[in-house]
Amino acid sequence: MSNKRLVLFDLDNTLLSGDSDFEWGLFLASKGVHDRTTYEAQNLAFYEDYRAGRLDIDVFLDFQLSPLARHSRQQLNLWHTEFLNTRIQPLITDKAKAIIAKEKESADLMAIVTATNSFVTRPIADLLTIDHLVATEPEVLTNGEYSGKVSGIPCFQAGKITKVLSWLNQLNHQWQDFSETVFYSDSLNDLPLLEKVSHPVAVDPDNTLLSHAKERGWSIISLR
Repeated sequence: MSNKRLVLFDLDNTLLSGDSDFEWGLFLASKGVHDRTTYEAQNLAFYEDYRAGRLDIDVFLDFQLSPLARHSRQQLNLWHTEFLNTRIQPLITDKAKAIIAKEKESADLMAIVTATNSFVTRPIADLLTIDHLVATEPEVLTNGEYSGKVSGIPCFQAGKITKVLSWLNQLNHQWQDFSETVFYSDSLNDLPLLEKVSHPVAVDPDNTLLSHAKERGWSIISLR
């Protein structure tokens, strides 16, 4: 019997004390990339839908990925460096760093699993020293620029399970290879994956997840 341990972390409002997708939108608005008032209102409405578990992921991704198609990778990367330093660094708590370090001691494989697209989140995963990222993938054109569309399925709700299984397959692993599977998340949107793992952990959970966690006897922690 394998005794391997798989550890998965949600990113936004779990390892980060905020939402990187939401913050990226605000950052772009602050740069004048969008009309600030209109964009911030739309961004907030999508965020509220997400928190309530009613987000139309396809409509949201059209909104969120379209700026990637309107600007060069070079410009986007420059913006992202500033975004990482000014918006993301302050959202990383000492408790989050500590739980990552603790899990690294016993995890055979570890990943961040996030609905936020990999352009936004890959540098954040690097900053958190987590090698593997399972995320929504923006489509890349043959010239290396972004199309503004999604490649494959979004890493959202039940899609997180599909994306994790595909990622494991790419590494020549199967879910059954792990005797212990752990997933940390704050959100009701992650209930499908939380219910699949052997050790679900609710992190500063929303009210719906908190209720589920209490009913099922799941671990409940805070990283704030």
